[in-house]
Amino acid sequence: MKKQFCAFSLMAFAINVTLPTPVSAVTLYGAGSLRNSLTEVAQAFTADYGITVETYFGPSGLTRVKIEDELSSNVKTADVFASADLGNPQQLFQKGLSNSGQNFTSNRMVAIVRPGLTGVTSDNVLEFLLDPIIKVGTSTPLADPSGDYAWQIFDKADVIKPGSSQTLKTKALQLVGGNPSAPSVPTGENNLVYFLKTNPLADIFLAYYTSGKTAQELEAGKDLQIVELPNYLATKADYGLTVIKNADPDGEKLAAYILSSKGQAILAKYGFGTPSTSIPEHQGASATLIALVVAFVVQKKLSHNRKSTATTKV
Repeated sequence: MKKQFCAFSLMAFAINVTLPTPVSAVTLYGAGSLRNSLTEVAQAFTADYGITVETYFGPSGLTRVKIEDELSSNVKTADVFASADLGNPQQLFQKGLSNSGQNFTSNRMVAIVRPGLTGVTSDNVLEFLLDPIIKVGTSTPLADPSGDYAWQIFDKADVIKPGSSQTLKTKALQLVGGNPSAPSVPTGENNLVYFLKTNPLADIFLAYYTSGKTAQELEAGKDLQIVELPNYLATKADYGLTVIKNADPDGEKLAAYILSSKGQAILAKYGFGTPSTSIPEHQGASATLIALVVAFVVQKKLSHNRKSTATTKV
């Protein structure tokens, strides 16, 4: 009888033991230009919530196609997609594959000039771009929004100098952004440093300001010059964020974290600007309210965690 009682007690103890609940990872797909900034955001998110974030970065157009293919094949895909434009998230939304997108940060296009090419300014950059001797590097239109923005710059040039658009599109070298014919950049090399210095296929590269800033901060890229475009060529890049359908519940939490003041501060550190609009027009007032409430909850949670930590230390 005593043995039976002991056995029963052990069984009861085993039943009452609470095993730790495994925390699944959230998957974030992002534009290549967001690699450094969103990697830091993901690390901060993990530090605050204990939720692991798996990341993938690449050209936004190709990444959107990757998400569509993975969803159609019923395999694991992104929970959150951060694109370098608003169009790719909007396409997913229109196909019923994601929530409506939100403009979460912004960037701008600039001209990155190789060392040794002197005299390029905002006032004369178009003349340099049109010079037959000057090789112009861009990303790949459709596959990567940076290429689309470069094409917008060319179209704007046409207003100032008719015929410029076709001339520039014909001479542009699509060196990054998924062009299968472009030379491969060695692992660990910065794209701009590689194509403007190491393997100088371009004299001027039209790219994001944040990409130029990242390249300049490298020892090998400190002699690259960033030239702002004149007003008539200025092109802003509005970035879109969306949560994929049937995403992990923590995907919404990660999206809200990116939108929070902490996430925005990290983006700003890398040179990104504030969103042009808080919510795109296709979202209604209810979506706006939901986004604001979620962001508020995240901020409140972070504040509570910080207070709890401070109390523990005291």
